[in-house]
Amino acid sequence: MSDFSANRPMTERREMVLTVGQGEGDLQGSDDRVLQAGADYLHRLGGGVLQILPGVYTMQNALYLHPNLTVRGSGSATVLMKAAGVVTPLVRDSDWYEARVEVEDVRGFGVGCGVMLRSYGKSGMTVVKDTVTAIEGQVISLSKRVYKNMWLDERATLATIFPILTAEEGVCDVAIENIVLDGNKEENEEINGNYSGAVFLQRCHRYTFRNVMARNYNGDGFSFQVCDDFVFENCVSENNANLGFHPGSGSQRPQFLNCRSTGNSQGIFFCWGVSDGIAEDCACLDNRDFGISIGHRDTDNRIVNCEIADNHKVGILFRTPLSEFRGAHRNGIHSCVIRDNGFAENGYGIEIRGTTYDVEIRDNRIEDSGGEKQKVGIAIERDARGTVIEGNTFVNMASDVVHACAGEG
Repeated sequence: MSDFSANRPMTERREMVLTVGQGEGDLQGSDDRVLQAGADYLHRLGGGVLQILPGVYTMQNALYLHPNLTVRGSGSATVLMKAAGVVTPLVRDSDWYEARVEVEDVRGFGVGCGVMLRSYGKSGMTVVKDTVTAIEGQVISLSKRVYKNMWLDERATLATIFPILTAEEGVCDVAIENIVLDGNKEENEEINGNYSGAVFLQRCHRYTFRNVMARNYNGDGFSFQVCDDFVFENCVSENNANLGFHPGSGSQRPQFLNCRSTGNSQGIFFCWGVSDGIAEDCACLDNRDFGISIGHRDTDNRIVNCEIADNHKVGILFRTPLSEFRGAHRNGIHSCVIRDNGFAENGYGIEIRGTTYDVEIRDNRIEDSGGEKQKVGIAIERDARGTVIEGNTFVNMASDVVHACAGEG
């Protein structure tokens, strides 16, 4: 009998690997333009691997990602470094239907650079992100109409602020691996993580980050809003001005596995309505405010086998909900080490505020190493209900568990 075992149709394509390097590779260069050229080329072919060879790549604009793309660096030898930032006031009102703005000073801006328009009206800050396409005297042209008013009486400015990695809304199925993102914090102004970060994504789904470091960004390290099924493996967020990892509003099932967040304002910040997430085998260390913060409708998340240590205000904070319905209910903290937190405020390892229900705190080691930094293991406000505290070991605590009214230390 003839063997026809090899006659199956070969319908699955193999991905193209496109190398980008400095002095070698399929494409050669040292800034965002060559990286974007490679990503765009692969997009035309339905996706592939953008292999970035060692070097420091100066980012005058974000690298915009595409579906089915893998961006793979060479570990710590591949650094995407944000260029120094500049900001200038507008000198002419810009209405929402215009595509050019007139500014006071064009120095530091260039064709192709990423920019952010901001104005400050009665309802708060208005933000528009775009790319410069031309400069004529003091007039800067953008890639599209602004669709927001940028008025002088609302202190409108233009600045070279942008994420290092980002994507248009709806770009899904992306992997980022083995790369360093450096925000050059000393030469850039601060920006809220709802608008930018070393990584900023909105309404995108199914991303995997492996061995990615986000450091020194004057804002958040990793910020993603309304994004489902994000996985972070062996990632680091270090010395960013604001939040280390920011699973933003409505983001479902985020996973943080063997990650480290240190030297930020907060280690992991669960925003609004983040559910069914897990932080496992992670370390949140020496953050200026909280190690982990959980709040408005952040439900059914688990913190497992993590080290939460030396965070200045609270180790793990359950924020005060605006109502019972909006509480961070049914979250669990299991088998963690919670050590030396809270020394800048009340010395709390874990603090549960307001009408936050059914939190499980099991089998953790909650300790002070002898410096009297962490004085209270668990502080629970009296409106909280259903808290389960079982199997924990308390070491050198002035008080293991304290039930306090709102505002009491």
